[in-house]
Amino acid sequence: MPRKDPIDLKSMDRAFFECLDASERLELLCRLHAMTVELAERVNQNSTNSSRPPSSDSPFKGPLPGLGGPLPGKPGESKPASGQGSAASAGSAPADPKRKPGKQPGAKGIWRSEALIHERTEDHYPSHCEHCGQPLELWFAHEGASAHRVLELERQTGGVRIACVKHRYLAVTCACGAKTAARPLTGGVRILEGRKGQLRPSEAGLVGPGLTTFIAALSVRYRLSRAKIAEFLSSWLDVRLSIGSIDRCIREAGLACEPIVDGLIDELKAAGVIHADETPWPQQGQKPRWLWVALCSTTAIYRISSRHAETIRDLIGEAFLGVLVSDGYGAYRSYPRRQRCVAHLIRKGIALIEGYEYDAARFGEWLVREMRALIHTVAENKQADASAQKSVNPILARLKRACLLNKDADGKKAGELAREILNDWDAITAFVHDPALPPTNNDAETALRHAVIARRISYGTRTDEGSRAYAALLSVIETCRRRRQDPWGFIEKAVASARRGEATSAIPA
Repeated sequence: MPRKDPIDLKSMDRAFFECLDASERLELLCRLHAMTVELAERVNQNSTNSSRPPSSDSPFKGPLPGLGGPLPGKPGESKPASGQGSAASAGSAPADPKRKPGKQPGAKGIWRSEALIHERTEDHYPSHCEHCGQPLELWFAHEGASAHRVLELERQTGGVRIACVKHRYLAVTCACGAKTAARPLTGGVRILEGRKGQLRPSEAGLVGPGLTTFIAALSVRYRLSRAKIAEFLSSWLDVRLSIGSIDRCIREAGLACEPIVDGLIDELKAAGVIHADETPWPQQGQKPRWLWVALCSTTAIYRISSRHAETIRDLIGEAFLGVLVSDGYGAYRSYPRRQRCVAHLIRKGIALIEGYEYDAARFGEWLVREMRALIHTVAENKQADASAQKSVNPILARLKRACLLNKDADGKKAGELAREILNDWDAITAFVHDPALPPTNNDAETALRHAVIARRISYGTRTDEGSRAYAALLSVIETCRRRRQDPWGFIEKAVASARRGEATSAIPA
């Protein structure tokens, strides 16, 4: 059977179809139908009906058939009852959609099978008498009041080690006869609606601030799951922690970072140029959330929220006087001084070039050529003098002419793109008049890249608390990196301060 030539969609227009006779038109229609069916089946492929890996499944479409979701069926076809050949009866029962993740109420707990063996002891004494307020001397009679063991990570020249330290809190008898006992300090409790066990930072925890920060780094920065962190600690550091303890450490580190982020917002609002961007972020049981980032040269703030304009106003304020560098999303258009990302428009022009409309492809080539020439010319002439302006004026004129000629084009995409550029002309060309402005929003997109990779691995977060902790940790880590500070040493101090109920210092400039 002779092989047919591939279908050339670019050459097909109304005149092409009018020149075909009935038999040729029918043959072409059948070939187009076969191609459409093949493409539709390819779009509907996922890890349950093809060899594609589960990581390629979209996290925004809910559970897939065969993975706890409803089984597919034809319209009007009744589902088989249990025990009558149903798919669920052949294996395990489908997961209860109302079942919350984690250990269920009433389940038997698992306790540590071996007692911790401490390698040293640290004693804690009360400083003042609770009855008379007089300072207590160490040579007064004292006795043990309470004790607990802490697993702490210690940095050494050749690496790190985990030390088990026993902390003893002693009671001292004052000269007045009253006995005062030292107690572990505690921080403020976080009250969250719907959570039975509220998180209260305390010095009496099993995991020390250094190991807590290390666990948070493995989760947020190095994108390991809770189970992988438990395996890593057990295999390489000989420390066995439960999934719940690991999750608590990550939540506690995020709780310690939240007051720091609140202080960074005022610093961000004072910046002259702010980059902002957003990307979808799934959260279990919620409508699709969005991960926002707003950053300047020394500060970065992340937030997981809805895609409403209130989020960006909370981050940079309504009266921001600097320049906002962003994409074309409508939430940013309320700010009068903007620099719109030119790279987004170049990508739209490339999409027109690769499309199947001849006139739109020509407009796309014209658009991409002039925009790239504009960026190159401005980069070569950093000084905003008369000669530099003279060299870019012809490019701006050609670019505007291309948009004016295509704003009423027959092609829908070409006309929409031309009108979009004309309506936002001042924001697109702001970098021409101020060479200090970047023509693209690459800084914000780069800041989101790490979170986008983590999203593909973890499919987002489960709760509002987890989203807040993740965003706070990202904010502190990225801000420390921009200020050339050690993020892990700073977070360790923040966790220790939160356990003592003390205010956390700001990130050094």
